[in-house]
Amino acid sequence: MNVEPAPNPIVAVGAARFGNALPLALIAGPCALESRDHAFEMAAALKDIAGKIGIGFVYKTSFDKANRTSAKSNRGIGLDGALPIFAEIRRKFGVPVLTDVHEAEQCTRVAEVVDVLQIPAFLCRQTDLLVAAAATGRAVNVKKGQFLAPWDMANVVGKVTAAGNVNVLVTERGASFGYNTLVSDMRALPILARTTGAPVIFDATHSVQQPGGKGTSSGGEREFVPVLARAAVAVGVAGVFIETHQDPDQALSDGPNMIPLKQLEGLLRRLIEFDKLAKNNL
Repeated sequence: MNVEPAPNPIVAVGAARFGNALPLALIAGPCALESRDHAFEMAAALKDIAGKIGIGFVYKTSFDKANRTSAKSNRGIGLDGALPIFAEIRRKFGVPVLTDVHEAEQCTRVAEVVDVLQIPAFLCRQTDLLVAAAATGRAVNVKKGQFLAPWDMANVVGKVTAAGNVNVLVTERGASFGYNTLVSDMRALPILARTTGAPVIFDATHSVQQPGGKGTSSGGEREFVPVLARAAVAVGVAGVFIETHQDPDQALSDGPNMIPLKQLEGLLRRLIEFDKLAKNNL
């Protein structure tokens, strides 16, 4: 009987270390890669914030928003335009980079210039995509589908580890609740940790998204990002995933649920204090 390898309880990505009992780490950046200049501005600002408050940091942005509500929505600059920018960000700022992949054929190329391949929530059961991402040897962050129970992610993680990659993260981003609404069940966080054995990330910004809520685009309630982030960190997680932008209302994607960059440092300082309290009581 073949036994799937267990995922690493601690996943190192550059200088950041993700573990359910370790100090909180951060995945952050703008939803979409808008331009080289904007990406550099954001990476520099986020590196500065992370260094100032002493939190492990992975820079996140997407080269293609393949699951937009409408065909009229902006999808991003695409794979060919993004890869050189990812490489420059890693080289210039010395920060690890995370981005989404949507097709198995993208994984090898993307893995050459990023540190973490992220599997979008809608694609979390796509076996060929999971296996291809695992085969690159890069860390893999799998977002839990809005349609899955937390214990269902054990099979998802098993696909990655069975493919030979034990550096896998799982991310909670809410569950579908009626129409155009998500709800975050904080019980899912310890259940994910217990049933998968992987470090658990809480996505505070997509959890307040209202999928398709504006008709041709998604809405969101960014005022609740700090509320849910505090709740999740109080429960205990390895890291938080927070999308941010200097001017979210002008962002090309997911503006309604991103938080303004100027608010991020204060929120993270509060979350670090919550994290210390939560993990001192483990």
